[in-house]
Amino acid sequence: MPKLPHLSGRDVVRTLERMGFSITRQRGSHIVLRRGQSGCVVPDHRELKVGTLAGVLKQAGVGTEEFLEALQK
Repeated sequence: MPKLPHLSGRDVVRTLERMGFSITRQRGSHIVLRRGQSGCVVPDHRELKVGTLAGVLKQAGVGTEEFLEALQK
């Protein structure tokens, strides 16, 4: 499994939007995204810890390789 990079919350949201997710709402520093039945909550922080990013991807039902591929686009 490839390593996840250190990214900001905005970078993660931008990448997930490229993958078909859309922002449904935001409350404070937490952005809620949805794609069909799956969704996730991304904290809008300057830098997300790798474990937090892994949790967001698991919550969204997105694989690491799939996310890294969309990040490169």
